[in-house]
Amino acid sequence: MSSPASENNTSSSQPANAGAGAANTSSDLYSKSRKLYVRSVKGRFATWRWALVWITQLIFYGLPWLQWDGRQAVLFHLVERKFYIFGWVFWPQDVIYLSLILIISAYSLFFFTAIAGRLWCGYACPQTVYTEIFMWLEEKIEGDHNKRRKLDAAPWDGRKISIRATKYLVWALVALWTGFTFVAYFTPLKTLFAELVTFSFGPWETFWIFFYAAFTYVLAAVLREQVCKYMCPYARFQSVMFDSDTMIITYDNERGEPRGVARRKTDDVAKKGDCIDCLICVQACPTGIDIRNGLQYECIGCAACADACDEVMDRIKKPRGLIRYTTENAMKQHWTRQEILRHVARPRTLIYSAILLLVITVLLAGLALRPTLRMDVIPDRIAREREVAGGRIENVYRLQIINLLEVPRTLRITVTGLDGLTISNGQDRIVTVPGGTREAVTVDVQAPMEAGEPGANPIQFHLETQPGDPKPSQRVEKSTFMLPHLR
Repeated sequence: MSSPASENNTSSSQPANAGAGAANTSSDLYSKSRKLYVRSVKGRFATWRWALVWITQLIFYGLPWLQWDGRQAVLFHLVERKFYIFGWVFWPQDVIYLSLILIISAYSLFFFTAIAGRLWCGYACPQTVYTEIFMWLEEKIEGDHNKRRKLDAAPWDGRKISIRATKYLVWALVALWTGFTFVAYFTPLKTLFAELVTFSFGPWETFWIFFYAAFTYVLAAVLREQVCKYMCPYARFQSVMFDSDTMIITYDNERGEPRGVARRKTDDVAKKGDCIDCLICVQACPTGIDIRNGLQYECIGCAACADACDEVMDRIKKPRGLIRYTTENAMKQHWTRQEILRHVARPRTLIYSAILLLVITVLLAGLALRPTLRMDVIPDRIAREREVAGGRIENVYRLQIINLLEVPRTLRITVTGLDGLTISNGQDRIVTVPGGTREAVTVDVQAPMEAGEPGANPIQFHLETQPGDPKPSQRVEKSTFMLPHLR
């Protein structure tokens, strides 16, 4: 399979996006980018794209409204340094889970790209999703691609100003609501609404609402395809994930060539391919390329061209699939769909799937076995070993106890490791830790002078729940007990 970069060079020899702006040719690679007037199409791939738009945005806009045990179900509370995800509470010590999630995301991207190309880019990437939303709003306000082109060319009058003002206002409101929702993942939604009513947003909240809104507006309303073509690094290294059995958007040259409309009742009818060179596939492309010139790095795999071509094939009574999802090998060897599916399992995809399965298993096992208690033992470096009444030696420790459940828990602290080792004022200590909080407990530990060797002696702190706890558990942490050197 030729590299996307080399294929793009060939694509520049023909006009792209007729009536929708043209792609740069080899003679104007550094000229100003031309505006695209993307033609909307309907079809099965467009249905899938909009299904992903609805799913992703219902999740994004809806999650901050969900409640769980009297709090926001999903909240990344930076002030408290806690992440709430439904019934789980994650602390900074849980960064390993974030690492595993990032690894899973990366290998999922590799896995699906190796099988079916740029599915992420074409259907679920935020840039694609918000561009779809903003383009849909633009079409509803200004009209289809032809009306938008005419409106751009028209002189500024009252009608044009009102239409443009409406579009920009709607875009701005969507962008601001997106920024507000984004911040609601880090500041509780109730707090944000209270601050909104009283115009008392904090400085960082104000910054991020407007920054994220501006970011959304610029990328989805202004830059659009320029982000995919020039800013996104994924387009540059996608070719290393592809092979001859990767499903990509492909034009059937054998069936489509030579292009052109055949004149009826002449010999040209038998000499023409199925492609009538209508350029509707180019007009429907959100990045303005001509897929008939081969795979190009600008192609995001959205299959809008396939939907557009299928509509044309239906009108001229030709079979669908002149532009379709298929593989290079399938195109060359005329494989059936079953033969294509049989080549999904190959070394590359098997390795990706094995790594994915392993990391997912580790993540699930870690979450299932995740302790509900944590304890850090920090010896007091200022008040080292000291002699107290009765000739006993005392060391002071600071225990950081974290209750990972969101209910108060009564816990028992004991210490072992040396003969006669006790917590001052008793053999143990009972503490109550509120739900989902960290509690600092100072513990004085005493031992006889002759209990161990002078210097550091290993001891263990035990933390265990009391009867009736919703999730009985215990923790053991090691430390050292210092005994003085006799003079």
